[in-house]
Amino acid sequence: MLDLKPNIRVMTQAQIDKIHQDALSILRETGIVIHDPGARDLFRKAIGKTHDDERIRLPKELVQWAISSAPSDIRIYDRLGAPCFELKGDGSQDTVFGIGCTNLHYQDPFDNTIKPFHRKHMGAAAGLGQTLPQVDLVSTPGIIQDLPPDVADLIGVLEIIANTTKPLVMLISDWASFNPALDLVEHLCGDLSAKPFIIPYVNPVTPLVLNGETTKKMEAAIKRGLPVIFSNYGMSGATCPITPAGTLALLLAELLAGLVYSQLVKEGSPIILGSLPAAFDMKRAGSFYSPQTLLLNLACAEIVTAYGIPHCGTSGSGNGWGADLLASTTLCINHVTSCLGAAGMVPFVGGSFDSLVFSPELVVYADDLILQSRRFTSGFSLDDEAVGLSDIATVGPGGSFLSSSLTEKFFRDSQFTSTIWPFLSLDKWK
Repeated sequence: MLDLKPNIRVMTQAQIDKIHQDALSILRETGIVIHDPGARDLFRKAIGKTHDDERIRLPKELVQWAISSAPSDIRIYDRLGAPCFELKGDGSQDTVFGIGCTNLHYQDPFDNTIKPFHRKHMGAAAGLGQTLPQVDLVSTPGIIQDLPPDVADLIGVLEIIANTTKPLVMLISDWASFNPALDLVEHLCGDLSAKPFIIPYVNPVTPLVLNGETTKKMEAAIKRGLPVIFSNYGMSGATCPITPAGTLALLLAELLAGLVYSQLVKEGSPIILGSLPAAFDMKRAGSFYSPQTLLLNLACAEIVTAYGIPHCGTSGSGNGWGADLLASTTLCINHVTSCLGAAGMVPFVGGSFDSLVFSPELVVYADDLILQSRRFTSGFSLDDEAVGLSDIATVGPGGSFLSSSLTEKFFRDSQFTSTIWPFLSLDKWK
């Protein structure tokens, strides 16, 4: 069968090799700070050298070992044990999307008011993710503000798993709550490693710091047999170099350091790597996504998949003030390019106001964008039946294909209807 399937490739192999070598140079010459003494000891034993401070410099041989040790494919299940999707290290799987994450506020869809993120919003957001057909997973939508901090994470996890059976990308703000949260899910759902539906998400402190909470969370998750997302967030001109190339090299160096640590904890442990590259707004001291940062996301995806490791990228959320034109522009570019490129996971759709506010309206709009992006990248067949030369000959010049045999067979497949927008004529619109 002949199929036309569109795709984007933004880097050549020579360019990937160049950035890889630059990242290795950063790890070898500049090094990375490791806060936790136990994590430092793992690195020191692997390197075979002693260090008096927290900075560890990694040889390229150790990095290459970690790349070859990490598994290429990770199968993810739902809470009931049914297979949901498989993340492929070569980037060949369809991009999976999720809603999230860790917002402090909630935009009421009925009156657009901004409210503190409460427990009821966690359940509502998870239920929305369960309902929308293009949403593959739910990432912790917010941080509950109306409960004591020592129980907020636990109640949040409980609300999510009570309102969705879809896989959960779990973000826990406090290390003290991390193991109790996993214990809670294990108590309710049984063994988490056999058919994993929980994917803990951790991140370093950019630039070049593996903080103690992150390494402890990684170790705890890995020892339970869970896959881990290790992802970093960097602002060009603030926490990253101002140039795209410098940002890409530095973020990649951090990802490789996290990869090495995961394999030192347990060789062969499943890990998903990726970055959330953003730009620093010099006028208002904030961050934003731009066409260039979305290009960096695709470049990162190609490098990670060149290693044969599953990828997790940016979700295009943050720009805008709810479900508005600014937010929709960024989401549209992000979702289409992610589906066209090598992006594996897009887990955090729904944030607005610099990713501080969860917007249910934006999630519903994004669901329609994801549908259209998937339809666009699914392509079409070029085989003989699809071309339909016999139909063309039968209808002939000046004829109509409305009642042709091929139209009768495929007319339903040719129709596209938006899930939220009516297609109105001018008269109906008036």
